[in-house]
Amino acid sequence: MILVHCEHDGTRLRKSALEMLGAAQALGGEITALVLGRGSSQVAAEAAKYASQVLIAEDALLEPYSARNHAQAIADLAVQAEASLVLTSGSRAGREVAPRVAVRLDAPYLEDATQLELIDGGLRVKHYAYLARVTETLEAIAPLIVVSVKPNTQAVAQPSANLGEVFEVELELTPSPIQVVGRTQEKTSRVALTEASLVVTGGRGMGSPENFKLIEDFADVLGAGVGATRAAVDAGWRPYAEQVGQTGKTVQPNAYFAIGVSGAVQHMSGMGKSKLIVAVNKNADEPIMKVADYAIIGDLNAVMPALIAAAKKLKD
Repeated sequence: MILVHCEHDGTRLRKSALEMLGAAQALGGEITALVLGRGSSQVAAEAAKYASQVLIAEDALLEPYSARNHAQAIADLAVQAEASLVLTSGSRAGREVAPRVAVRLDAPYLEDATQLELIDGGLRVKHYAYLARVTETLEAIAPLIVVSVKPNTQAVAQPSANLGEVFEVELELTPSPIQVVGRTQEKTSRVALTEASLVVTGGRGMGSPENFKLIEDFADVLGAGVGATRAAVDAGWRPYAEQVGQTGKTVQPNAYFAIGVSGAVQHMSGMGKSKLIVAVNKNADEPIMKVADYAIIGDLNAVMPALIAAAKKLKD
């Protein structure tokens, strides 16, 4: 049985959860969706479309989020459900939780998988290594294996004609010695980067942090997520939460707009599977221009206002 830890926002499953359920469907066999925390009962109805059964728990110790408590819940329920495989997202939270689950279960841990294949007695996965220059194949042979799945690398799950049964479960969590005393989160009306079907990313070629106003304006007209290259983040122009690439987020939108982006291999690994790539750069020889479906050669200070005006006209 495959146990899938499904991340959600309290009202619906996150895209990463749908991708992991899709990966589980591709592997075949019985799927159990695990939904933890506030809003679990509301999200369960959606999860039931993709799994044989859904386990939900709204224990008070799961709020606010704690990697320790979530790991304890997942590990305990994996044992109770007699799971042979535990899937978690390769999101920031997932990367906190998955190793802890593996330690609790004394199980092998395969990180950031992009492809999964069942083999006799275990699992074979592929993931990127050496700054995405190499695709590495790993195998684990064990009765129980924990895997984190790299976001935006799997097809989303397809709903089943039969809804899975939903069960409320009781947890016996022990309070953590570490308590969260405060939490701050940047408020934005824009769609989350990893959930966005359209992404507009700026790179070092933007020239200054002030010029990212062009990126923001274009993204707001399109209803897109805002991304940045590592060079722009390292320069202090944009927050790390917007970084796309090997050491940032992986995105797979319907359209990816790369503005002032050179196209280093590390960046390509995070957006190379975009369905459509549009690049704006004054240098026609940049690597991004060679992989773009549409390449605009010119000064972005002239090109971007024209693109923004055209997008507004189409929207109106």
